[in-house]
Amino acid sequence: MEWHQLLAYSLMILLAMRLLWGFIGSDTARFSHFVRSPKTVFNYLKQTKQHGISASVGHNPAGGYMVVALISLVCLQLVSGLFATDDIFTEGPLYSSVSSDTAAWLTWLHKKNFDLILILAAIHVLAVGVHMIKGDKIIMAMFSGYKRLPEVQAPSLAFASVLKAIVIVLVVGALVLNYLMLPIIDML
Repeated sequence: MEWHQLLAYSLMILLAMRLLWGFIGSDTARFSHFVRSPKTVFNYLKQTKQHGISASVGHNPAGGYMVVALISLVCLQLVSGLFATDDIFTEGPLYSSVSSDTAAWLTWLHKKNFDLILILAAIHVLAVGVHMIKGDKIIMAMFSGYKRLPEVQAPSLAFASVLKAIVIVLVVGALVLNYLMLPIIDML
């Protein structure tokens, strides 16, 4: 369980970084770039059905909703885990701040939410596979940060500083390490 907690706290650092980066990061990483209105998503899906998948810079409108759903579920997973218990050896660091009924409910939620994360992750990977089959080369763009587009489609984008990203990770990482991870590491 100690490794479960250490990995969860490491995920917490990454998730905090992603949430902050969604507001102050590069253009394509910002939530304002890919979270669109439901009407825009429906129009995109309708266009995709009629004309096929078109290349987009960053997440397409439907993919933006999946990003929000996955980030929300992972946040729920992390928060519920802070209050969870296995009723034997391990309790989340905030377990004692709620009633045993609330902790039991949050433990149940922690277990069931994981199944939902797996389902949505599988759908997300399947959607990436469909895009790849249809000719949208998005896997390399995810790793390199670059994607070839027709000149008429190539937008002007601003990229955030790598130094800014490093500072955010170090600050968030130091807080999580100091307050959550070190007590567990000391027990190992």
